[in-house]
Amino acid sequence: MFLKRLHVLSVMEIQTRRVHILGLIAHPRGAWTVQQARNLLMDLGGRATRFRFLARDRDSKFTAAFDEVLAGNSTRIIKNPVRSPRANSFAERYAGTLRRECLDHLIHGERHLRQVLAEYARHYNEHRPHQSREQRPPLHEPGQPTGVTASIKRTCVVQGLISEYRRAA
Repeated sequence: MFLKRLHVLSVMEIQTRRVHILGLIAHPRGAWTVQQARNLLMDLGGRATRFRFLARDRDSKFTAAFDEVLAGNSTRIIKNPVRSPRANSFAERYAGTLRRECLDHLIHGERHLRQVLAEYARHYNEHRPHQSREQRPPLHEPGQPTGVTASIKRTCVVQGLISEYRRAA
């Protein structure tokens, strides 16, 4: 398993910065990406109608069938210009953050990578602050305020690579 390249397909909702890990595969093909798009729409259910645009690169893995699956949901496909990594800066930033915070450390196989990705996606969506969202995570729901004198609780996540801090209630 060492030195094996695995490809991760992820989608980010730009408005909320919520990330969805769609799949992981060694040799992605067009049929696989089409199935992942179907799975995403099924998982989102009624929320899928809120997707108006999908910005994607021009990789051959994204076939016309992939575009049709999303177009059937009234999602407009926008292809990034050739050789312009800044055109999809949100996805590029997420990929870089994922690499630095998780994937630069030793991964012991495909199963281990799936666990790390799932745990990091949970951390990213539920806890990690985002500057553009006033330091709130994507799935932030305003709750009861906690007193500033409450003690702080530390939790290790992503197999000890990241620490989350919360005020104890």
